[in-house]
Amino acid sequence: MEFAMTSPPTDAAYRTTERTYPTRGRDRASYDRELVHAILDGAYVCHLGFVRDGAPVVLPTLYGRVGETLYVHGSTGSRPLRMAGRTDPGLEVCLTVTHVDGLVLARSAFHHSMNYRSVVVHGTARQVTDPQEKREALDALVDHVVPGRSHDSRPANDKELAATAVLRLDLDEVSAKVRTGGPNDDPEDSSLPYWAGVVPLVRGHGNPVPADDLDPSVALPGYLAAF
Repeated sequence: MEFAMTSPPTDAAYRTTERTYPTRGRDRASYDRELVHAILDGAYVCHLGFVRDGAPVVLPTLYGRVGETLYVHGSTGSRPLRMAGRTDPGLEVCLTVTHVDGLVLARSAFHHSMNYRSVVVHGTARQVTDPQEKREALDALVDHVVPGRSHDSRPANDKELAATAVLRLDLDEVSAKVRTGGPNDDPEDSSLPYWAGVVPLVRGHGNPVPADDLDPSVALPGYLAAF
């Protein structure tokens, strides 16, 4: 089907483009900024896809969001960081984040599914060269894992900063997709003697376990106790 829908960005929604308009499950797609931000902020790992030597590569990595920008980091010697160097046009990427909220078990094998929330971001990733932005990006990466942690740990020193590269990816071509609810069995299968429904998946955090060499006088910080 030829792409026939596009819309400009608004304060509440991202623009739709040929790359962000789904060919299937269009009723599950959303461009709502608040929804996109919530999905991004609630996960820990993204998958960064790009083309290397003519072949696709997908890498799992940590990330952080500051406003309408995503930051990912890595070693200055890593291939994607070098490909998005300071002098070239940047690295074309596709970044994805997914939450799995439930296992959807249908009466037929064909209609088994998952309840999920996902975000797909298309764009050009570029290396961060401004020292202040780089420090703020690294703080955002730490705080994305545990909010408040960047102010309760030693900042990176000059040697560590020199060994670390940061990519920025602006949130421009972005879409979310969400599935909720139970199985979509065919009407003729409704009387089959098989259990059908949803097995919810719940993420939780266990009690913090101190490092073996932690000074007993160092108390558990409040932000981590609440976490």
